[in-house]
Amino acid sequence: MSENRELTQRPRRRGPMGRGMQPGEKPKDLKKSVKKLTQYIAKYKIAIFVVMLFAAFSTIFNVAGPKILGKATTALSEGLMKKIQGTGSIDFHKIGLILLIVLALYLASALFSFVQGWIMTGITQKVCYRPVSYTHLRAHETCADL
Repeated sequence: MSENRELTQRPRRRGPMGRGMQPGEKPKDLKKSVKKLTQYIAKYKIAIFVVMLFAAFSTIFNVAGPKILGKATTALSEGLMKKIQGTGSIDFHKIGLILLIVLALYLASALFSFVQGWIMTGITQKVCYRPVSYTHLRAHETCADL
């Protein structure tokens, strides 16, 4: 019985071709590697700072959106209660203004996110395709040691 079970069970496949993710090679000296990487991308530090600012602004606008959208929901529910009680109606003008503010917030968030991605893509391409002089490497070092 157990023999049949072993024959019918297939090994578990991982990933698109059945291979799992292999762990990356670890550097021999992490401090040295981080220092070299920092020196390698030093000329892009202003652009990286701008990317971090844009990412922060994009996140702030994304987080603020639902809070302001809650004000529109509150205005709608208060107007509905006034209509049910017969003392007023729904203030669609107020709700429309709130929704326009929310739309502006989400558009600003999308714009900041797009510009952030665009700048980061440019930095990545410049860093990855920048010619590297391998003459300073010793025979036993690899690119992972950088």
